[in-house]
Amino acid sequence: MKKIIAAVIFVFILVAFAGSVFVVHEGEQAIVTRFGKPVGDVRYAGLNFKIPLIEDVSRFDKRILKWDGDPNQITTREKKFIWVDATARWRIVKPLVFFRTVATVRGAQSRLDDIIDSVIRDAISGNYLVDLVRGPTYVAPADGSAEEILDPTNRRTREQILDDILQKARASTPEYGIELIDVQIKRLNYIESVLEKVYERMNSERNKVAAEYRSEGEGSKAEIIGEKEKELKRINSEAFKTSLEIKGKADAEAAQIYANAYNRDPEFYAFCRSLETLEKAVGGNSKIVLSTESELFKYLKGSQFSKP
Repeated sequence: MKKIIAAVIFVFILVAFAGSVFVVHEGEQAIVTRFGKPVGDVRYAGLNFKIPLIEDVSRFDKRILKWDGDPNQITTREKKFIWVDATARWRIVKPLVFFRTVATVRGAQSRLDDIIDSVIRDAISGNYLVDLVRGPTYVAPADGSAEEILDPTNRRTREQILDDILQKARASTPEYGIELIDVQIKRLNYIESVLEKVYERMNSERNKVAAEYRSEGEGSKAEIIGEKEKELKRINSEAFKTSLEIKGKADAEAAQIYANAYNRDPEFYAFCRSLETLEKAVGGNSKIVLSTESELFKYLKGSQFSKP
């Protein structure tokens, strides 16, 4: 009987000891609640104790957590409708305050939805779209072709806008035991109806640029063809000039040869020239009428052609 009682006492002590000890792992923090009410927090990893059956442990992540908001349709300062998709990083720094105010991570995400969405909405509606998308290294073209007619007052860079969003949102989170680390805009885009108009304008601008390139190409083509025609005429002119010079020299040489031949035997030269003339004039059934005073008749006179 004593052994049974001792065993029961041992089991009770063992259960009581097991129920009074809990371990907080690295990356965790915990609070101890008594009948559902928090009585203390544990922020460091290790072995800890609580009253069994009366106290309970609620654990929270000590690491950096992610918040992703739903895309919202917001108007910019120049009344352009855009979709804004944002994200943030946060962590629990005061688990006791966190448990008392939002209780769970899901509750914290809901509070962050209200805080960050409202701050982002105010920031987007108070700034121009070009300021929201341009980085710090952006340099506008010198000709001003990419600049819009915007109010120059109260202009800020994207980094300044995001820093302003973070500071305003961070001011509302300590009361929930939360530290907001960073807020970033993942994506900005026009709404569908505006996006179609933007694509149409982009196509129009690209077509305009293409037309300018084609016009420049046609101009260059005409210039090249003109140069080609000019060069061709120059070559033909020079070739014609050269051919006339060669022909003139040849005629001169031929005339010189003929003159030399004539000077040697004028009678024989005249006879050859007359034969050449007759050869060209008479042929086939051709008839020729000559005067008796003609030089050609002189050579035909007394030949068989002159006999009846």
